[in-house]
Amino acid sequence: MSHLDETMPVSSPVIADHSPLALAQALIRCPSVTPEEGGALQWLGHVLEEAGFTVERPRFSEPGTPDIDNLYARIGTGSPYLLFAGHTDVVPPGAVDAWRHGPFDGAVSDGMLYGRGAVDMKGGIACMLSAALAFVAERGGAFNGSIGFLITGDEEGPAINGTVKLLEWAKARGERFDHCLLGEPTNPARLGEMIKIGRRGSLTGKLVVHGRQGHVAYPQKAENPIPGLLRLASALLAEPLDGGTAHFDASNLEFTTIDVGNPATNVIPADARATFNIRFNEGWTAETLGAEIQRRLEAAAGNAVRFTLDLQPSNSPAFLTAPDGFTDLVVEAIETETGLRPVLSTTGGTSDARFIKDACPVIEFGLVGETMHQTDECVAIADLDRLTAIYRRVVSAYFSGRSPSGP
Repeated sequence: MSHLDETMPVSSPVIADHSPLALAQALIRCPSVTPEEGGALQWLGHVLEEAGFTVERPRFSEPGTPDIDNLYARIGTGSPYLLFAGHTDVVPPGAVDAWRHGPFDGAVSDGMLYGRGAVDMKGGIACMLSAALAFVAERGGAFNGSIGFLITGDEEGPAINGTVKLLEWAKARGERFDHCLLGEPTNPARLGEMIKIGRRGSLTGKLVVHGRQGHVAYPQKAENPIPGLLRLASALLAEPLDGGTAHFDASNLEFTTIDVGNPATNVIPADARATFNIRFNEGWTAETLGAEIQRRLEAAAGNAVRFTLDLQPSNSPAFLTAPDGFTDLVVEAIETETGLRPVLSTTGGTSDARFIKDACPVIEFGLVGETMHQTDECVAIADLDRLTAIYRRVVSAYFSGRSPSGP
């Protein structure tokens, strides 16, 4: 396996080495901390263009949010159309001095590749890219169907000028996808353990209980909101929201903060506040769940507690991609390369799959996520090779004439 020169600058030309390690190193060396493009999409576009893909770089804007660079690439004109999706933006590295190797060096040590994005998810993009380039080189572009890349620079940020608008842009141009494979890190500890076939929804609520400020020595002249807040919080936690479903765990409500903001020990505060977040399954929508939360609060408050509930806008619905022939195809590729039969899961946080699911069936499979967002984020080079082999099997099987949508 060829290793890139460790001193390769970010502005380096397109490399001839299409191994997943070389591609991942080149991407890591682009400091694309959200919302900066950092050269990552530019470099990725050059590589895809050299391989015969048509590449476009839409840039989207929204008042009050940073402008975001995106990438869309396609080779082929027919169907079936397999789309690879992901993001090149990364979270900040934090204290650079705390890293064993520079977060944007792409250093290799003891069989591991280090750098911000090694796992989430420049490593995954490198594996997709390596697999697609190998397939296209082997077929010479002569295959029935299309392969595409839909890559954003806004997944780790507000997710406003990224995948959502990129999908709208593609739809307006008449682009239609049959299946999507999103390369987010899905495996807890070993490559091959887990595929995501859906995601839980997310709903945040801000609860304020209103009282009346006063001196603690004269409680009859005040109204302490803290007991009321505890009463309402207890009511929300008293009964489960549901018992889970065939593919989802039970919906879960967690209080993330309770605040009074009272610096005085002899003053009853005027208000008490709490924030909670619910990760919910497909038995709810944000609207029906919000109505249930409001109902529980009103029942607990009665005429004794005055409160205000502010449910934050949510772009994270619960969704499920029903297992089908495409899922079977990916499972078979994983099992062949790793010897593990992956669990079909809907656990974890949100991802851009929540947007892609409106365009086509989407499943997620990528690297081991153990070090994502951490200091010394790293990935085993052997896992880069295995994941590339899995993606390569998926692509070959997808365009082999075997129906990916059949049973």
